[in-house]
Amino acid sequence: MSVTVTAAAAQHIAHSLKARGKGQGVRVGVRTSGCSGLAYVLEFVDDTEAVDHVFESQGVKVIVDPKSLVYLEGTELDFVQEGLNSGFKFNNPNKTGECGCGESFTV
Repeated sequence: MSVTVTAAAAQHIAHSLKARGKGQGVRVGVRTSGCSGLAYVLEFVDDTEAVDHVFESQGVKVIVDPKSLVYLEGTELDFVQEGLNSGFKFNNPNKTGECGCGESFTV
């Protein structure tokens, strides 16, 4: 299994990396936060760590640390536009619930 991105997410990531002028890909992780326990974290990666898991999907690299991979295995990262809002959406098969605002989740 791995962490993948949709074509829309890949296009947004590639555009952002190009505008930024550097970076190998995007790091996807989790941290303890919110009312449900865990929250997603996204950040650009300039250098990977030796312990990182690197997945290539739709032509972009997705980097995940070993601790986060337990919660993210099989997740698909999408980029969606809903009305005037746009952002990343995590399609995570491991989550068992999420808070009402959608900012945190449980597994």
